[in-house]
Amino acid sequence: MVLLCGWSVAQAQLPVQKIRIAELQEYIAKSDHPLIVNFWATFCVPCNKEIPYFQNTVGRYKDQGVELILVSLDLPDYYPAKIDAFVREQGYTAKILWLNETNADYFCPKVDPHWSGGIPSSLFVDNKTHYRRFFDRQLTEPQVELEIKKMIAIGSSSLPSGSLLP
Repeated sequence: MVLLCGWSVAQAQLPVQKIRIAELQEYIAKSDHPLIVNFWATFCVPCNKEIPYFQNTVGRYKDQGVELILVSLDLPDYYPAKIDAFVREQGYTAKILWLNETNADYFCPKVDPHWSGGIPSSLFVDNKTHYRRFFDRQLTEPQVELEIKKMIAIGSSSLPSGSLLP
């Protein structure tokens, strides 16, 4: 069986994949394109309000290689059936991972040293340009688009006039 960044090809066909924080860290570290990792849960109303913003906006930037991963922080008994049913009901199309970790004091600092553990939270990263920005709060659709534009503008050879970069 072929392994790709800790995930087997067989796992890639499943709607919800189980992952440990070390595997997620490795995937983020080896990513060669703009990547957004959104942390959410089925019971989190603000999370589920913002996910369509991410999916719609990322869809407009597919040509620039932007990838969205939705990492569920649901309880273990939600994996996989309840998460999968929820994802299908909501029409989520991004890669769905379930973080198989229960100690937030352990995994939160591995994502961002200042993460309180609250959700929704999102990590925008592009290793090619050393761009990394973490949000420990819900984002609006205009905020998601602005952050994607900042992330991909840093990687472009010429920036639009008047661009504001972090």
